[in-house]
Amino acid sequence: VQACRYPPQGIRGMAGGRASRWGRFTRYPLEANDQICLLIQAETRLALSNLDAMLAIDGIDGVFIGPADLSASMGHVGNAAHPEVQAAIEDAILRIRKAGKAPGILTADVTLSKRYLELGALFVAVGIDTQILVRGTSALLAQFKTPAAPAQPSTDKTYG
Repeated sequence: VQACRYPPQGIRGMAGGRASRWGRFTRYPLEANDQICLLIQAETRLALSNLDAMLAIDGIDGVFIGPADLSASMGHVGNAAHPEVQAAIEDAILRIRKAGKAPGILTADVTLSKRYLELGALFVAVGIDTQILVRGTSALLAQFKTPAAPAQPSTDKTYG
């Protein structure tokens, strides 16, 4: 927490060029601590077993759950939809909300996204940039991928 806060509440360095919009927001160092949202990630079985202790830390605003790594740490590699993983995620969301913090999660699955919101997640990353890019470029490519027409003899006598 201290590494994310500026003095006197923390130890974060004051080189805030970009954060102060290159000096245009002169009050940034004075107001930043009140505006910073500190999210931690919970991506392993160990993290979930320590979740209550982490939630008790003053200054942590929320927890971002990583279902892919969580499922791997639970022995369900590549299967974040496994019932054991989903039960752990549901439990985590409820515990995070009970602690007065913001739970969040990443999933490209629309149905799961809606379920997490219904469970109480306050933010859901509903897409992954690379997957969105691949879908878009694949759709564009499909518009141009047609069977090639057979070659026609040239009627141009310049080269023939």
